[in-house]
Amino acid sequence: MRKYILLFLFISCFTIGYSQLVKGIVLDEKTKTSIPFASIYYNGTFAGTISDIKGCFELNRSGHISMPLIISAIGYYSFILTDFSSSKPIEIYLKPKEYEIKETVIKSKSLAAARERNMRLFKKEFLGQSNNAVKCKIMNEKDITFNYYADKDTLKAYTSNPLMIENKSLGYKITYYLDKFEYYRKNGGILLSGNIVYKEDEANGDDQQKYGEKRKVTYIGSRMHFFRSLSLNDSIISGFTILNLTSKNLYLKDIVVVDHKENRYLSYPEGFYITSNSRTSYVITLKKYVFFDKNGYVDGSGLNWSGYMGDQRVADWLPYEYK
Repeated sequence: MRKYILLFLFISCFTIGYSQLVKGIVLDEKTKTSIPFASIYYNGTFAGTISDIKGCFELNRSGHISMPLIISAIGYYSFILTDFSSSKPIEIYLKPKEYEIKETVIKSKSLAAARERNMRLFKKEFLGQSNNAVKCKIMNEKDITFNYYADKDTLKAYTSNPLMIENKSLGYKITYYLDKFEYYRKNGGILLSGNIVYKEDEANGDDQQKYGEKRKVTYIGSRMHFFRSLSLNDSIISGFTILNLTSKNLYLKDIVVVDHKENRYLSYPEGFYITSNSRTSYVITLKKYVFFDKNGYVDGSGLNWSGYMGDQRVADWLPYEYK
């Protein structure tokens, strides 16, 4: 089994809301002043809006009722909104990013070489190593800062600005709000937290058929495909073989719990294997009940992945609107 990877790819928990329209104001946690032009969006989708000059916003929740709302702004950590029960405008306070990076006195040539090595490692772990990753480009690499030699065992990456990424393989333009990136050199583990917004790359309209084919190949056997399959009422999970630690087949009734509101949860006390197209993944649940919905959205903080699905990175992710 491939070395263990801890990924908080879509950090979230959820609360079912009551209002279709969310109104609020985005404020600085320290100064209590408004934050204009903050991004308010559903993680991993095309859907979102921008706060106005006074920091105010409103957004319709229809179509994303089971998902938390993410609020991000340049120079701030993202905020996850899960409580939509209030009928009044919601006040959202963002915490400024404050990095304490220990300065290391090294020659400029050495610094340049260290940055190049760190950037290669960052892109390998952040974008991935698939064919999609080869055609992914971070447009603002200069905004990324590393801890260099301050901690030889752990590589950390920081950025105040969102990462602007072009995925030329799948035809998406991506905005990624990075909150934390840590790579542990000793065991190859990674801690990645952040939020992502998609746009169609309309500049290459003639390539839509090619994009469609590559998106389908990427989708088959992915985590999104798996959780959408779990949403079906078939006893056998379409397209996947699920095995417990003793290689016994698992079925829908063994790993999925449905509550009285028809919400679905992945629930299994041990790790299990998932096989699709001869590719094997391994997953451990970190919570007793891990929420997911029919679009493939899942509470990523409740899962620990390794194997094929664990190797999938930003370059291999699809928006939840993908059909």
